[in-house]
Amino acid sequence: MRALQRRSAGLLLHPTSLPGPCKQGDLGPDAKRFVDFLAACGFGVWQVLPLNPPHEDGSPYQAQSSHAGDPRLISLQLLAERGWLASEDLDVAVSCEARARLLHLARKQFERGTADITDAFATFKRRHDHWLDDYGLFRALRRHHGNQPWWEWPQPLRDREPEALKAAAEELAEHVAQCVFEQFLFFQQWGELRTYANERGVRLFGDMPIFVALDSADVWCDRHLFDLDESGAPRHVAGVPPDYFSSTGQLWGNPLYNWPRMEADNFAWWQRRLGSQLELFDFLRVDHFRGFDACWAVAAHEQTAEHGYWQPTPGRALFEALTEAFGELPLVAEDLGIITQEVERLRDGYNLPGMKILQFAFDSDAHNPYLPHNHVENCVVYTGTHDNDTSLGWFDSRSPELQHRICEYLGCSADDMPWPIIRSAFASVARLAVVPMQDILALGSDDRMNTPGTISGNWQWRFNWDQIDDGLSDRVGHMCRLYGRGG
Repeated sequence: MRALQRRSAGLLLHPTSLPGPCKQGDLGPDAKRFVDFLAACGFGVWQVLPLNPPHEDGSPYQAQSSHAGDPRLISLQLLAERGWLASEDLDVAVSCEARARLLHLARKQFERGTADITDAFATFKRRHDHWLDDYGLFRALRRHHGNQPWWEWPQPLRDREPEALKAAAEELAEHVAQCVFEQFLFFQQWGELRTYANERGVRLFGDMPIFVALDSADVWCDRHLFDLDESGAPRHVAGVPPDYFSSTGQLWGNPLYNWPRMEADNFAWWQRRLGSQLELFDFLRVDHFRGFDACWAVAAHEQTAEHGYWQPTPGRALFEALTEAFGELPLVAEDLGIITQEVERLRDGYNLPGMKILQFAFDSDAHNPYLPHNHVENCVVYTGTHDNDTSLGWFDSRSPELQHRICEYLGCSADDMPWPIIRSAFASVARLAVVPMQDILALGSDDRMNTPGTISGNWQWRFNWDQIDDGLSDRVGHMCRLYGRGG
């Protein structure tokens, strides 16, 4: 099924940014209310960030598993509605410790449940047996060792010696079982939300990073598929070379893949990974798509990304294997930055839409590919993404000369921002136009989701229902209808 089936509009909001009673949004009643809001506006797409469990910094792009769901998103309120928690218990769910205790209580109630829910749990475990128990043991061991990364565990566990794994699984059986149960809850609640959204004409648009985190169950379980030495340390790590934005490049630290070994079994690891994601989403964005043609490899001892080299990757062979397994791939290629003709041929060879960012459109001349008059139909246009400033914050930080150029192009007044740039996205020939929630709320820089290159204050933004004016859905719906994007 193609990623972009018809002309439509979407809203970008990670579930952690939803309102709700806990420290972050979850998959409970506010998520369904948000779907209702999307449908009322005429949005046919809800785009989210990766749903995998993050590390302590909260970044969804450095997850502990590429298959598992973030247990922070489990709605305690939905568990109470099922009778697995008492409603009065929810008043104390203000800390991580209280939340963990309540999830444990829910499991005890679940274990007294009926045959249908027991059968559903057994089916879930069978369906996900290729990663589920390993992930549960990974999380239990990480907790047991004070959240140290796996390469700092005792050598028998680090190297997954069978006897050591067996002993650990027996010792930590309770923690493993709790982790598996929480994954069942996440997949069940997300599946119900996806059904609710689809029934209201809203498709779910996910996000899959090309690389996985070094400290992850993925790497611990399949070290042979990554460029690591005998101790588990990476020989090379991923990044991007110096460019206009950084004189030293960006050093991400993710381990690179051992592509020959992956290719030897027809990319079975990738087939399993994509299968897990397509169970959650209607279509997916693939982050750093150019890495499927060549990755910027940097020796692990380097402090910056300056002294790397382009390492070719077998992207065409990979996408052939994925196409054979899944048919036409419902993927969107994140093709931002300096893109070569080889990357464009790989993208176009599989009919994958690319991306256009309007905040990148006005800093050169009329040939800038991000300007709306240069867009193509098979792409997704954004006002900005989670890594950009809000559109109002971005505009306010431009020089007066650039602000004048932007307003001249859009035919608007500066006082109207950010709606003229939203209108420009909707008017584009791009088949899908996506706007971050912050933009339709006309919020400034204090409300951005992430500032790349910084390590604090990110991934924490949330909105509240009081910020939504009574006429907002009518305004957006009119724009959707005006530009043929549903509504």
